[in-house]
Amino acid sequence: MEITTYRFGTLDIPEDKIISMKRPLLGFEGMSQFCLIEQEQMHPFMVLQSIEDPALAFMVVNPAFFYPEYRIEVNPKEIAELKIDDLKAVETYAIVTVPDDPSQMSVNLQGPILINTDNNFAKQLVLVNSEYRVHHLLMEHVGAKAEIGSTRSELVEV
Repeated sequence: MEITTYRFGTLDIPEDKIISMKRPLLGFEGMSQFCLIEQEQMHPFMVLQSIEDPALAFMVVNPAFFYPEYRIEVNPKEIAELKIDDLKAVETYAIVTVPDDPSQMSVNLQGPILINTDNNFAKQLVLVNSEYRVHHLLMEHVGAKAEIGSTRSELVEV
């Protein structure tokens, strides 16, 4: 599928890489189709690009890259909605905010995005009664805890 993006121009995205949001991202109710854009020079960051709106894109990162202890409790309703058969097939991403001052770059650990890689169904969770906040400064964790080999967030069914 050929898509047009504001930041990357025209891209050819394989149909099996189109992500379908089972519920829209908070504040973006009209958008349901996305893809992940990965570029080596951006690693470990990626771009979650809207298929419907060329200007809508979010920088995302697997939170375990900076927060190896990141753990999400997922209830059976969420698992059923995404049709998850194996928790190992779920990738977790967090939206990154990049302000003018890069030292204030933050990640939203309270609203992770789960993607079932078996069927590309996704949704954003809102973690309640959690120690995680909407703004966690990334620079506090650069190099401190990041281990390139362990970039898998732990999902636990409750």
